[in-house]
Amino acid sequence: MDAHVRDLRYFLAVAEELNFTRAAERMFVSQPALSKQIRRLEELLRVRLFDRDRRTVALTAPGRALLPRARELVRVWDEARRAVGEAAAAEAAVLTVGVSSSVGRGLLPAARARFAERRPHWRIRVRQVDWEDPTAGLAGGGEADLALVWLPVPGQEDLSVRVVATEPRWVALPAGHRLAGRAEVSFSELLDEPFLALPESAGPLRDFWLALEERAGHPVRIGSVVSNADETFEAVEEGSGVVLLAAGNAAIYRRPGVVTLPVGGLSPSRLALAWRPDDHRPAVRDFVDALLDAAAGLTRDGLP
Repeated sequence: MDAHVRDLRYFLAVAEELNFTRAAERMFVSQPALSKQIRRLEELLRVRLFDRDRRTVALTAPGRALLPRARELVRVWDEARRAVGEAAAAEAAVLTVGVSSSVGRGLLPAARARFAERRPHWRIRVRQVDWEDPTAGLAGGGEADLALVWLPVPGQEDLSVRVVATEPRWVALPAGHRLAGRAEVSFSELLDEPFLALPESAGPLRDFWLALEERAGHPVRIGSVVSNADETFEAVEEGSGVVLLAAGNAAIYRRPGVVTLPVGGLSPSRLALAWRPDDHRPAVRDFVDALLDAAAGLTRDGLP
């Protein structure tokens, strides 16, 4: 049986980080899952690739021998995928934009219209991606060409990122919650509430929506882990917990059993357009320009 490219990506993450926890965060998987894949690769190759104990991880001689070859194999595969994707996109004239929640704000329709002026024969396809991948389809050679993401995301330094909206954070509560009748709440009043959390693979984005920085060490209670927006607001309605959200999404996800309120004492959220920095296709550049123009136009019109 041959190794999968995915196994080599896992190997490279551990070899470059020399830390299983950081490597798992980088690959958007749990540490046990990563360790299992590394063991399977070692069993397949019949060698030990890493010397590891509770404190350190180091490459063995076979691991050092595999490292440059694994990098080359992954590089060649990524180039092949890009070539195939570029050929398919050129033939179909389609760009895929990944999202993890409804964008609203009139942003995508305005961007589509501007993009159509530049490329009338192209189509924009929006693809919903669960929060297990907070990059909405950009990470690990995913299917998205661009993505609208909430910052911060794991691996953000490896992406081209432009902020398109900055909004206060609000909170969504069950309609019968003790604070539901208020016009606004302070975050200090929410510290002991059970919070809905993104999957652990969301890394810094999970921490941001739990407002870990503003807790000053106060422990967070996790009411439930949710993978997408529909799960989130169903869980709020059922009373599983409360959740922070961007002000612009408060209207988008309004439903009878959920109340949304502004929250004082929190830094704002940032919605950004992200794409791979090595993707130099003119159509990608045109969509970036179209969306940034649309965001600037909406801001001039007084929208979020």
